[in-house]
Amino acid sequence: MTDELLRLDGLGQAALVASGAISPAELLDAVIARIEALNPAINAVIMPLYDEARAAIAAGLPEGPFRGVPFLVKDFYCHVAGTPTTNGSKLFVGNVVDHDSELTRRYRSAGLVIAGKTNVPEMVTIGTTEPMLYGPTRNPWHVGHSAGGSSGGAAAAVAAGFVALAHANDGAGSTRIPASSCGLFGLKPSRGRITLGPDVGESIGGITSEHVVTRSVRDSAAMLDATAGSMPGDPYRAPAAQGSFLAALAQRDRPLRIAVMDEALFATEVDPRCRAAVAEAADLLGGLGHAVTWTRPAVDGEAFHRALRRFWPLTVTRGITAAAEARGLAVDDLARELEPLNQYLVELGRRRLAVDYIGDLVCFQTLTRGLGRFLDEYDVLLTPTLAFPPPPLGYYDAARVGGEAAFDRVIASFAFTAPANVAGLPAASVPFAATGEGLPIGIQITAGLGGEHVLFRLAAEIEKARPWAHLHPKL
Repeated sequence: MTDELLRLDGLGQAALVASGAISPAELLDAVIARIEALNPAINAVIMPLYDEARAAIAAGLPEGPFRGVPFLVKDFYCHVAGTPTTNGSKLFVGNVVDHDSELTRRYRSAGLVIAGKTNVPEMVTIGTTEPMLYGPTRNPWHVGHSAGGSSGGAAAAVAAGFVALAHANDGAGSTRIPASSCGLFGLKPSRGRITLGPDVGESIGGITSEHVVTRSVRDSAAMLDATAGSMPGDPYRAPAAQGSFLAALAQRDRPLRIAVMDEALFATEVDPRCRAAVAEAADLLGGLGHAVTWTRPAVDGEAFHRALRRFWPLTVTRGITAAAEARGLAVDDLARELEPLNQYLVELGRRRLAVDYIGDLVCFQTLTRGLGRFLDEYDVLLTPTLAFPPPPLGYYDAARVGGEAAFDRVIASFAFTAPANVAGLPAASVPFAATGEGLPIGIQITAGLGGEHVLFRLAAEIEKARPWAHLHPKL
């Protein structure tokens, strides 16, 4: 019975709680038992909050759509009062935050029971989750391989059946990469759809979006209904939603104009298995009545590649510079405490000039214009999520392969995902295929700004035509 219960999606679990078939405390106990049994093999949950979860249940849960459903929060940006937000780094283990983020408050209002925090790579700069602080998160489908990143702990926890859904965020693919790697649905919403407040404005360059990884499309839609919206001081606001995202799943758009591309915007080797998944998905969508065209946006992909390489080191450089200033330390001294790849990125970032950063943003805005025009002509762009299946653990280890080679691999992992971040577009990874070893392969669908409802409807069609909920790793 426990396995069947924990294989339900979040709305399914909430329905059982609402009917009285199970209590929130009983559901939490089942989740805790599974985490305690399997987390040593997966290492997805790095901060259990069981006592806090029990206290929240005892105090009474609000009547939200996910009332009584256990939930995990990523150890980055989304603060949980009274716990540290470590960013996966030993430099921040004492960073105890005294308040909830607004998103955390919305999760609680939806009835979710926060039972722990999940693992992230140090400073969330990489598409795998292998921090020295907590150790690597392992892919439940093959424990010798990466679960993706930076929301790798979240995705591994959902794939392993710890919880039905978990918080994730996405700065260059950090929701979609682990969703693809672990066989889950992962949506990055439009820029400004969910607030980063009150502590964060635009992150850096407006690239970061908050949401969740889920087993079902409907959970993602219902969660976006529950958490979408800005707050005073937000630098961006997404276009107003066209009604409920969950209700949109029952509607059928006109046949969509779907553009298909299996090559990245810049030169990147794409694994034939990832290309094959896109080709098969294109055939499926054509068979469902959509107008499918193999084409690509008329944008300067190599210029974007150069700008992305220059820009990305600033994501960690900015954070370490702010931490050094707050502590009255030299940036170089603090940076020496980082892992090898982040040391390398800070070294690159410290050489950048403000005028170079502005130039990179102009390049990103040029790309945004091009993608905007393209997604006026087409409703959806279909691509691989990743250029390669989940790699073995250690693939991005700068201590082993060198800083430049590791950074090359990082940028290659962002090839299909990062354009949506810099353009602020909604994009989702949808489970679709697998390697011969059983490692998941996702496909990515991207829509125009504010087009989450289009992605949810299309993903729901794929989910119905090619179900994945019955697939589980053999742990």
